[in-house]
Amino acid sequence: MVFSGLTFLLLFLPLLLGLYFVSRSIRWRNGILVVFSLIFYAWGEPVMVLLLVLTTLINFLCALAMEKAASAALKKLWLGVGVAVSLAGLFYFKYSGLFVSTVCSILSVPMTFSAPRLPIGISFYTFQILTYTIDVYRKKVPLQRNFWKLLLYVSCFPQLIAGPIVQYGDVYGALDARTVSADDFTEGMRRFFVGLGKKVLLANPCGSFLLAVLPEGAAAQSVTAAWLGSMLYALQLYFDFSAYSDMAIGLGQVLGFSYKENFRYPYCSVTPTDFWRRWHISLGSFFREYVYIPLGGSRCGRVRRILNLLIVWALTGLWHGASWNYVLWGVYWFVILVLDKGLDKFLGKIPKALRFLLTTALILIGLAVFYNNDMSLMGAHLAAMFGGGSAGWIDPQTVGALKKYALFLPAALVAATPVVPLIKRLTARAPRLFDVLGTVVSVLIGFVSLLFLVQQSYNPFIYFRF
Repeated sequence: MVFSGLTFLLLFLPLLLGLYFVSRSIRWRNGILVVFSLIFYAWGEPVMVLLLVLTTLINFLCALAMEKAASAALKKLWLGVGVAVSLAGLFYFKYSGLFVSTVCSILSVPMTFSAPRLPIGISFYTFQILTYTIDVYRKKVPLQRNFWKLLLYVSCFPQLIAGPIVQYGDVYGALDARTVSADDFTEGMRRFFVGLGKKVLLANPCGSFLLAVLPEGAAAQSVTAAWLGSMLYALQLYFDFSAYSDMAIGLGQVLGFSYKENFRYPYCSVTPTDFWRRWHISLGSFFREYVYIPLGGSRCGRVRRILNLLIVWALTGLWHGASWNYVLWGVYWFVILVLDKGLDKFLGKIPKALRFLLTTALILIGLAVFYNNDMSLMGAHLAAMFGGGSAGWIDPQTVGALKKYALFLPAALVAATPVVPLIKRLTARAPRLFDVLGTVVSVLIGFVSLLFLVQQSYNPFIYFRF
């Protein structure tokens, strides 16, 4: 089930909210959320929902065992069991196919292993349950003695499938007590409708535009098609993923949970470092707190610090998918960020406009790597960006696509900038006016999105496959 599906919008969500707000006790509300969250996940994964529950149960028991452990070594052992079980499930379903195919390729033997189907959202909920087990070990959060509350944290449907990655320490208090005011409900639904509009009215058309410029498997590309294709993929990826985050944050607010922001207009970044402070913030926070800092972070020597960064970025790339292009993309950003840090004094003297253009170009080059799982197509895409393609500077297909989407492209580019915060600042003296206009516009966006959804086929969020 997806947020942008009619079943969710017209059946699941109204029924859930009706039962949720009729119930007054937190116990009943938690129970309703657990049941609906498991139904939400089982709608697309009727068997794999058991994996989610089992992973949560094992980590719940490991955390209990850590508290009762008689020694630090035994406590660390139970931590290792919880982490190992969680990562083993992720490795088997997501990376076993890549691992076996790579080994078979190196040994020049035929591959007979069939990779298992990837459970939806496993990358997200695995990281979430790890934050609980690790933070209990660190004594950063209290032990959760109620399994159903821990299951609610892991399975809570707004952020279950594609984030943001919610750390247990940010929400454990809300599992015991939470309230929802009329303003919370209104603001949350407004955020949800805006996210729905991003997905239906911006991300999906960007995807159609992209396929018109770069059809799947296209090796012959013009310079314009290569750069425009990367730009459209950048917009599609941003609108699609930030749309899900908007809807998750909005629904969380409606239900009484406070989820942190996951995007802060990343395409307005002036430096690569700034870009990664604005893009998929929850993933960056996870790797910083649970990988980079435990490795020694920036407290060790220069060589070790660079090695720590390489490990983090290789894992960041691999997290996105079981394909070597994602690892290459992670290493690419490792190199860019090390250079950005090392040349900071020199780059700081360059005018901001040029630094913005350079950062944007680096983002688009990186996305050519991210977009193409096939290495030969990736090479063709990168070659075309620098004039080495076989279709010249521009091709008739790209011209036709630009004419068809002539009005859409500038609108999409503007939508990726902080227009709403600007309007909010301009109406600061009349905050109620902004709230009223925001509510009216968001409802209108939601209504128009529903009209489009009736005509569209199933179109899941991109990050479902990551």
